[in-house]
Formats: sequence, C-alpha cells, structure tokens
Amino acid sequence: MSVTVRMLCAGEEDALTRAASGVFDYPVRADLAREFLADPRHHIAVAMDSGIVVGFASAVHYIHPDKPAELWINEVGVAPSYRRQGFAKKILEVLLDRGRTLGCHVAWVLTDTDNAAARALYGSAGGEELSQNTVHLEFKLS
Repeated sequence: MSVTVRMLCAGEEDALTRAASGVFDYPVRADLAREFLADPRHHIAVAMDSGIVVGFASAVHYIHPDKPAELWINEVGVAPSYRRQGFAKKILEVLLDRGRTLGCHVAWVLTDTDNAAARALYGSAGGEELSQNTVHLEFKLS
C-alpha cells in the first residue's frame, strides 16, 4: 500500500470520480466535482492509493466583512479498509496547512457529540472542543 496525501486543484475532478466505496456519502458527480474545484474558496485534500481516492477532507475558505479569514472544515471521509491507520489525520493536516497558507485565523468543524471517532480525530489533530451545547438547524431551500 503506497498512499499519497495531497490537495486537489481545478482540473483534477476526474480523481474524485475514482473513489473507493465508503469514502463519500453518495457517488461523486463529475459536474459537481468540477464546480467545487473551480471555486478558489473550496479546498479538498485527498489520500490516493494507486489512483483511487481512499480518503478526503473538504473545506471552505470563509470570508466575512468583520472577521479574519477562517477555514470551515465541511467533511472528512475514509474508506473502511483504510480507517484507523492515520490517513484521516494526515489528510486533515494537509488541509489545515492550506488554511495557514491562505492566512486563515482559525479552522473549525462541527460534529455530533456521539461521534467518538470524529472527536478523537479532531482532538488528535490539535482541535479544541469549545462547546457541547451547539444546536444544528437546517433550512430547506428546495
């Protein structure tokens, strides 16, 4: 097993369509992958084994008029056969390095309080839990 971890760039959307089972929640759509990678504020780090994406972490470079730049980590996913081998942490570290390069003041992520694996990952990468009282609200737009 020779796994490499790196950031993807615009034009590399085909890599995302070659993902191992269990990495993404749904099959990757080439049109959405292209749109994601074409947006300079969207970032995705991947772990690849022989040309197959076996893990990823995605984020948005978040800008607001009255706050320093932030990196919002949207999601982390790793194929089941690659879990518990340190790949998620390495992917996250590469993504956090991108945030530093972009001049982001902080990076942040939300997870469920009962998601022990995610909480362990984020803690091992230096994340600090600020609250266990966060409420997730969703607005249906379509």
